[in-house]
Amino acid sequence: MELLQLKYFQTVAYTEHISKAAQQLNIAQPSLSLTIKRLEDELGTNLFDRKGRNIQLSSSGKILLKHVNRIFTEIENAQIEILSQEHHIANTIKISISNPRFLTGLISEHINHFPTSKILQSIGVKSEILTSLKKGEIDLGITGHPIQDEELESYLLVDEDIVLVLPSNHRLTGKHEISLNHVADEPFITLVNNVEYSDFTTSLCEQAGFIPNIAFEVDSHLLVEIIKLDQGVALLPISVCRTLGLNYVQVTDDSTTYPVSLSWVKHKTLSSSARDFRDFIMSYYEDNYKMFKVY
Repeated sequence: MELLQLKYFQTVAYTEHISKAAQQLNIAQPSLSLTIKRLEDELGTNLFDRKGRNIQLSSSGKILLKHVNRIFTEIENAQIEILSQEHHIANTIKISISNPRFLTGLISEHINHFPTSKILQSIGVKSEILTSLKKGEIDLGITGHPIQDEELESYLLVDEDIVLVLPSNHRLTGKHEISLNHVADEPFITLVNNVEYSDFTTSLCEQAGFIPNIAFEVDSHLLVEIIKLDQGVALLPISVCRTLGLNYVQVTDDSTTYPVSLSWVKHKTLSSSARDFRDFIMSYYEDNYKMFKVY
C-alpha cells in the first residue's frame, strides 16, 4: 500500500466519479481504475459500490477514508513540526467561510494585531468546507451551523438574532416585536447564492404556517435598495441590519436565531499563525456579542 494509491483513493472518494478524479489528478482514467482495483485486491474488499457511471463508498471504503484522512493529516503535522523546528513556518492562514459577513470587521482588527500574517480566504458551501478541512486544504472553516463530524472540532461563535426588515413606511413600522404570521401575505426579499441561509429562513416561515412569496433574490447591496422602494420584507441577521442601517422589528417566533460556528480538524497541528487566528476569531465574537443580539 503506497501513499500515491491512498491519495488516488481519497480523490475518488470525494468526487465519487472516476473520470472527474482522473482529471483532478491529471492521470489517465484506466490508470486510476487499475490503481483502485489493485488497492481493493490488496485489502481483499470492494472500496466502492458502482452504480452506472457513478460510484459510492462501500462500508469498507468509508472506514479506509477515515484512516486515510488521518494519515495525510499526520504527514502534514510532520511537515509543520519540521518547518517549525527550522523556524520557517509560513504566516499563511487558509480559511473558507460560507458567508462573507462572518469575517466583516474582524479582518482589519486581526491585521492590526498580527501585521505579518497572510490570510487566504475562500467562499464555499458547508459541504465543500467540510471536505476541504478533511483533505487538509484549509486550516479553518466558518459555517452557518456547527459541522457534525467525528473528525472535526466545531465551536459555536454566536447564536445571532434574526429580525424582520421593513421599509421605513411599512404599516408595521414602529412596533417593538411581531410574529411572522403577520407578514404571511407580504412579498419577501432573500439573499442570492446562500442556500443554507435561505433554507433556514424558509423553514422559519413554514413553522409560522406559510410559505414565503419570494419576490426578489439579490445581493446585500440591491436588497437595501429594493427594501427602500417598499418592494418587500426580509429576514436578516441583526448585525447585517445594523451595518446597512436597515429598519427592522424583533420576531417573537421560536428558533429565530442563526448559529455561526468555527471548525477545524481535531488531530491537525495548526501553525502558530492559524492558532492565533482561531483564538482571535473566538475572542472577537465574544467581545462583540451584543452586535449579534437584539437589546
